Amino acid sequence: MKYKINGNEDILFNNNAFYCVGTGRMGLALQKHYYEQLKFVQDKIGFEHIRGHGLFCDDMAIYREYKEKDDEPAIIEYCWTYLDMVMDSYKELGIRPFLELGFMPKKLASGDQTIFYWKGNVTPPSDYKKWTDLVQATLTHLIERYGRDEVVEWPVEVWNEPNLPGFWKDADMKEYFKLYDLTSRAVKEVDPRFKVGGPAVCGGTDKEWIKAFLEYVEANKSPLDFVSRHHYTTEVPERNGHYGYPKLHEVSRCFEQLDSTRGIVDSFKSFDGMDIHVTEFNTSYIPTAPVHDTNENAAYIANMLATFGDNHASYSYWTFGDIFEEFGVPFTPFHGGFGLVANGLIPKPTFWTFAFYKNLTKQYKKCVLKTPECVVVQCGESDATPGAGNSSGAQNTTNVCYKGVAWNIREKKPITLELELPLPAEDGANVLVTHMTDENVCNPLKVWHDLGEHPNPSAEEIELLRTAAVPQITTKRCGNKVSITLEKNAVCYFEVRNAPIKSDRGYEYGR
Repeated sequence: MKYKINGNEDILFNNNAFYCVGTGRMGLALQKHYYEQLKFVQDKIGFEHIRGHGLFCDDMAIYREYKEKDDEPAIIEYCWTYLDMVMDSYKELGIRPFLELGFMPKKLASGDQTIFYWKGNVTPPSDYKKWTDLVQATLTHLIERYGRDEVVEWPVEVWNEPNLPGFWKDADMKEYFKLYDLTSRAVKEVDPRFKVGGPAVCGGTDKEWIKAFLEYVEANKSPLDFVSRHHYTTEVPERNGHYGYPKLHEVSRCFEQLDSTRGIVDSFKSFDGMDIHVTEFNTSYIPTAPVHDTNENAAYIANMLATFGDNHASYSYWTFGDIFEEFGVPFTPFHGGFGLVANGLIPKPTFWTFAFYKNLTKQYKKCVLKTPECVVVQCGESDATPGAGNSSGAQNTTNVCYKGVAWNIREKKPITLELELPLPAEDGANVLVTHMTDENVCNPLKVWHDLGEHPNPSAEEIELLRTAAVPQITTKRCGNKVSITLEKNAVCYFEVRNAPIKSDRGYEYGR
C-alpha cells in the first residue's frame, strides 16, 4: 500500500480509548498484585477512569444490618473501611472511578440468584428505599472524603447488563427501568452535576432494550446524561477444559452489532447527539479465551481503535489486568484472561496496542491518514520560513513529526506500507523509528509455550517472559519516503522526523 501525505489533510480521528479501562470486582483492588498491575498500566499508558463490578458486594462490606434485640427491626449502618482503601489507591495512581452501582448486598437482596465464582447477587432490592439510601450515603461519603467538585466528575452507571438473565433476575426490563428511575433520581438529589446513565446492555436484545429504555426515560423524565452499552466481537466459544475458543468476527463487521446504537439514540429528539459510553469491550466475552493473550488480539484491537471514537465518547477495554476471578482463580499466567497485563507483570501484545495509540496523542495536532491498516498523525509545529533550507522546495518541517500505528490483521503474508511525507527529501535527512510487535517479536505467549507452559513459572522464567514481552525497536536514516513491513498479526508504532547529524568534532560514526 502506497500513500502520499502532503500535510494539509485533517481527517476525523477521535482517540477516546483512554477515558476509561475495566477492572475485576472492586474488592480485588485490596490485593498487592492488583495494585502493581494497575500501577504498571498507569505508568506506561495512563487511563482517566476505571470501572468494575462489585461496589456493593459483601466483600466490600459497605451495607450492614444488626439488631439490638431479636424481636426488633434491623438497624442499618454503613462501613466505609474497604471503600476508602480502594479509592485512596486509585487516587494515588491518578485514576478516577467510573462508578457502576451494583451488585446487591445479600441482606438487601430480594432473592438468592448470584453470578460468578464470587457470587454477586443479581436480584432487585427487597426495599427500594433502603437501596436509594445506600446509593446516596455512598456518594455523600465520597464527597465528604474527596471533595464535592472532584466526586461529581465521576460518572455513575446503574447496574450491569440487565438484559442478560445472568446479571439481572429474569432480565426483567420493567424492574430494571424502575431501578434506573429511582436510582438516577437519588443520584441527582445528592448533586445535580453527577452524570448518570445506563442501561449497560450487551448483545442479543441490545437494540430492543436501548429503544425501550429511551422511551421509558423520555416518558417518565428520568435523569439521563449518557447511554451505555457493551461490545464484544466473537461468536459463542467452543469449550475445552478450562478454556473457550471463540471465532472472531470478520474485521469488516467488527462494529456490526454496535453500529445501530448511534442511530437509535439520535432518533429521539430528546437524546440526539447524546454521549454513548461503551463501558466494556474486548474480542471475547469470557475470561478464559486464549485469543486475549495473542498478537492476533493486539492487531484486531488496533484496527478497532482507529475508528471506535467516531461515534462513541469512550470505549473501556475490559480489563487492565488479570487479577480477575469471574470463573475462579486462574491456573496459569497465560489463561486467556481479559487483561492487558498477565499475572507476573507480563505485558501482553494488546498492552502495546494501547501504549502505541497513547503515543499518538502526545503533541498531537491532526490526523493526516486513516486507512484499513494504519493511522498517521502530525505532531509539533514548524518554526522556520516555509520553503527555506530545503532542496525539495517543501516547507521546512524541522519541528514536525509524523507518528503512526499500523497493523496487519488476518493477512497470512507480510504487507508493506509505503509513505511519502512532507519532510526533507534528501536521503538520510530524517529518521524512522519503529516499535514492532508480531508473532516473532514481543510474543510472550510463544515463549511461555516453548518453555513448557509451566503453570507456575519460576522467578527466572518470569523475568525471561517480561524481557520477551517488549517491542522490537529499530531505527533507520531515511529521506521523505519510508517503507514498513508488517508480518502476520503485527502492530507497529512508528515516528518519522527530521534529524540532522550533529557530530562532535572528530567523531566519525562507523570508523
